Amino acid sequence: MQSNMPAALSWENVDALAAEVVAIGARVDLPYVAAQSDLGDPAPMADRDGCAYAERMPWVKATPDYWRNRSLALRSSFLHAARIFAEPIWYANGRLGSWRATQLLDAIDCSSVTQEFGFTAALIAPVHLAGGQVGTVLWVATKPVDMAAIFAAHAEPMFALAFRFLAAHSELTLRRARTPPGQLSAREAQCVRWAAAGKTNAEIGTILSLSVSTVRFHLRNAAEKLGATTRARMIQIATGHGFLGPHA
Repeated sequence: MQSNMPAALSWENVDALAAEVVAIGARVDLPYVAAQSDLGDPAPMADRDGCAYAERMPWVKATPDYWRNRSLALRSSFLHAARIFAEPIWYANGRLGSWRATQLLDAIDCSSVTQEFGFTAALIAPVHLAGGQVGTVLWVATKPVDMAAIFAAHAEPMFALAFRFLAAHSELTLRRARTPPGQLSAREAQCVRWAAAGKTNAEIGTILSLSVSTVRFHLRNAAEKLGATTRARMIQIATGHGFLGPHA
């Protein structure tokens, strides 16, 4: 009897998914690709050896080393859209849209995208993961394409592929976290638990009778020990290590 259980997750799986992401873009006339598993992380999405996936993905000539320049990400309307909308998004003719009309996308100004970056069309796949982590895969064209037809035919499988790629990468990165369970101090763990509950540093300070600077100190130490560069990533790793469970 054959098992339907998936094979064990490995970095080879993630590399294969990265190649598939590039290949599907080429097939649907959106040949330029960018991916980031955590938009809040200043470091680029990297493979097992620490090499940026961006180095193996084709990108537009105007910004070939976009992943080295955080200012591009900070001013990108595409990434803003990915943070606030969790469904596939298309870009064409200076505006964003999806399967359904939404004011969230209508309110985002994309009027300068073509002039600034050279994009004529794009498919954006936001990937919202556990712990508030948000990533995205972006497929772009620099020549005229029928974006409506591409979106209708390919948005669903491309969105599913993006989710598999970024979720697998996130899971393996989580497993590789530097600190095993039990090495956060009691106060660090308390601060992380309250951060996971959505409390601000000021609110955590009030709850634990600590100054805001002390809360910030404990959270910074916890993030460093867990190998996290963002609050969301710290919470996700802490959850994976059991710090936030009922018996933590």
